[in-house]
Amino acid sequence: MNKATEGNKQEQSMQLADAIAKSRRPPRPSPLAASMAFATRALLRIKHIPEQMFDVTVFPVIFLLMFTYLFGGAISGSTNEYLQFLLPGILVMTVAQITMYTGLDLNNDIRKGIFDRFRTLPLWLPSALIGSLLVDTVRYTMASAIMIILGLILGFRPEGGALGVIAAVALILLFCFSLSWIWTTLGLIMRSDKSLMMVSMMVLFPLTFVSNVFVDPGTLPSWLQVFVDINPISLLVDAVRGFMHGTATGEQVGWVVAVSFLIAAVFAPLTMYLYRNKK
Repeated sequence: MNKATEGNKQEQSMQLADAIAKSRRPPRPSPLAASMAFATRALLRIKHIPEQMFDVTVFPVIFLLMFTYLFGGAISGSTNEYLQFLLPGILVMTVAQITMYTGLDLNNDIRKGIFDRFRTLPLWLPSALIGSLLVDTVRYTMASAIMIILGLILGFRPEGGALGVIAAVALILLFCFSLSWIWTTLGLIMRSDKSLMMVSMMVLFPLTFVSNVFVDPGTLPSWLQVFVDINPISLLVDAVRGFMHGTATGEQVGWVVAVSFLIAAVFAPLTMYLYRNKK
């Protein structure tokens, strides 16, 4: 009886192994499908933890109201006049500062062990990063829309019209998508999210505050103007102001595009190298 039972079990095992061996494996997902799957994962995380959207919904409103009404009268003599100058700059600053969360999310995945599981899956390796960056682009767009709508309510009037505003937002998205690769690189290197945030703020604060976001560089000391003039954030603010007020030049846009591609060309391959070899 035991021999018969063992024989049946062996036969069933052989049949199961035969069925598995002969069954066709599901096709490997395309790079686009894999990237969209990871983008969906990031969207679901926002759905279940909506408070992480405060950085694109609440903070932009606070920044714009605070700087317009606290410093507008002192700097320009009129809050409405200062708003026309400030909004493009504060828009760039706000979106640039939330790019750090790309690296923070990646760093959290590494610490939780999900990162190692992703690397074992039979899919296009960069899809996990691309999917996250795509959702981050949606977050940047939301932050931009909130800032512009609030600015229009407060009295901002873009002389470049709707097309100028759309072109300005598109340029911001291009630059910030490239900037996000820096934080993904650091997210793979840093051992904790706290250290990553500290380094990110050490980089972003000088870039955003020592720029032409809040004041005309002509009012600054000559030695400081040198840094402001070559600051990538200042280059972006010049182009965004130009688009919104109808004065953009090809040179301004060209510099931003060149800097964006340069950042991506350096840090995207570096990120993928670290991603493949992370231990």
